[in-house]
Amino acid sequence: MNHLDIPVLIVGAGGAGLTASMLFSDLGIESLAISSTASISVLPKAHVLQQRSMEVYRKLGVADDIYAQGTPAENMAATGWYAGLVGKDPIYGKEIARQESWGAGYQDPDYVAASPCRQTNLPQIRLEPILLKHAREKSPEGVLFNHELISFEQDDDGVTSTVLNKETGETFTVRSAYLLGCDGGRTVGNALGIDMQGERNILYSVSVHFSADLSQHVSDPGVLIRWMWPAHTGLLTLLIPMGPEKWGPESEEWVFHENYAADDRRIFDDGAMVADMKMALGLPDLEPEVHKITRWSFEALVAERFQENRAFLLGDAAHRHGPTGGLGLNTAIQDAYNICWKIAAVLRRQASPELLATYEQERRPVAVTNVRRSTENALNHMAIGQALGVSPTQSEEENLTALKRIWSDDPAEEDFRAKLRFAIAAQSMEFREHNIEFGYRYESQAVVADGSPEPQPVEEIRIYEPSARPGSPLPHAWLEDHRGNRIAIQDIGGVGQYVLVAGEAGAGWVNAVRSAAAEEGIDVLAITVGHTSGDYLDPRCAWTRYRGHGPAGAVLIRPDKFVAWRANSSVGNPTLQARDALLRIMHKR
Repeated sequence: MNHLDIPVLIVGAGGAGLTASMLFSDLGIESLAISSTASISVLPKAHVLQQRSMEVYRKLGVADDIYAQGTPAENMAATGWYAGLVGKDPIYGKEIARQESWGAGYQDPDYVAASPCRQTNLPQIRLEPILLKHAREKSPEGVLFNHELISFEQDDDGVTSTVLNKETGETFTVRSAYLLGCDGGRTVGNALGIDMQGERNILYSVSVHFSADLSQHVSDPGVLIRWMWPAHTGLLTLLIPMGPEKWGPESEEWVFHENYAADDRRIFDDGAMVADMKMALGLPDLEPEVHKITRWSFEALVAERFQENRAFLLGDAAHRHGPTGGLGLNTAIQDAYNICWKIAAVLRRQASPELLATYEQERRPVAVTNVRRSTENALNHMAIGQALGVSPTQSEEENLTALKRIWSDDPAEEDFRAKLRFAIAAQSMEFREHNIEFGYRYESQAVVADGSPEPQPVEEIRIYEPSARPGSPLPHAWLEDHRGNRIAIQDIGGVGQYVLVAGEAGAGWVNAVRSAAAEEGIDVLAITVGHTSGDYLDPRCAWTRYRGHGPAGAVLIRPDKFVAWRANSSVGNPTLQARDALLRIMHKR
């Protein structure tokens, strides 16, 4: 093969790249994803998958496989803080506090009401094989490993890329209309001269992925992440189960995290890192099977721009987060969900290329917020350590004395315990960041504002308030068809399809949108929904509560399940209004 013509070249075959590959396949657009690595990720990172990410994978037909391998809901209902794991004093391993996390295993009513999907937990080393399997089922020749992007040039009509087959040493060219940089920033962003802005090397961490039986020392099957403050080190350490067959205390595999100073050269000594882990856990005789030791720095970076002509940056190539909050991979998945339908619409000539500029307009502000939130989540963990009074500069006895104040009966310690409770309660900024996951809104030329006032959130981080205001993510509602079958409003319409949801008296909008869509060659499914009448019924009045319009109004939903336009009634000429809205969103006016 010397030359290949394909609509989209995806550089990188991780979470963002494989998600984009599947989306393009379902959108009917050919793509090729290449990766310079020999295989998918070998790192057990990026394990928490938010509800909105699972909605994307539900639409792609991947969610069931992820849930089947992911952490059971009952094993990720909480996070916990502990006085180390094992040690000479009885308080070692004792629970300091526990906090509900990620919807309490889909038991929190707010999380149940927000989405038909629950959050789950699946490390990237097990997620990516699932994504790759489905990507290749959808496009058997669509993903190539050991293929490296050497260079690329853009012109007015497309992108010409040179690709090296690392197995054979041969190169070939790829001519594509568009290029997606999903390579973690290794190639595409640098070649475009796009700077990453923010803070680098905030702290250095080492992660040890290992197999061992810790069931005698670990309790609390409902706790996923254990934040431990062992008195003999005075350093925060993390212990996270990795399954794969059992979870909770019975997990066969684990990941251990500990932070180090930037100039500590010991981090490059594998033996020293395993020794540090055994010491921190208080298990000097532990004989773990070590799978992988990873060194990484905590960064808070966002690309200065996400687009350069026909090239776009997604995932870690566009934004790099610390792991706290699990926002990195989840932000990447939404990047792909945003850009792929837009590229498909342009390639089908349903939309003007100007629509593609809305990718950066919409996604960069979200990335900036999420990178900041990741950093703030991490800093508050340090505040918890300060509230505990534990420090690596103190002796083990001094740290034990500080920790024992938590369980003291002395009334004089109540102020200390209250400050600690408040510091830990604040960490719900990480473990109940529901409005960060759902509450962001897009403001761009792909959204038609309806003049409604900007809502003021009850709480900016923790409380998500569903709304069908233009620019908002589609609120969740269970509907019923005429046979009484239950269907989530998220599931109505195919990948790449607009959906108009009119009120029970909104037949005029249905007819108008169908006419305008046919005239413009845009794929729109138009339905009516009401509590007592319509194509679908709203038995719980959820959609009626969130839609923000009367019986004769309507809402237009974009292919990425964001509200694009809303009308409160059918005043005037609905056909002209519907056509105008579609043309404005698709940048054809």
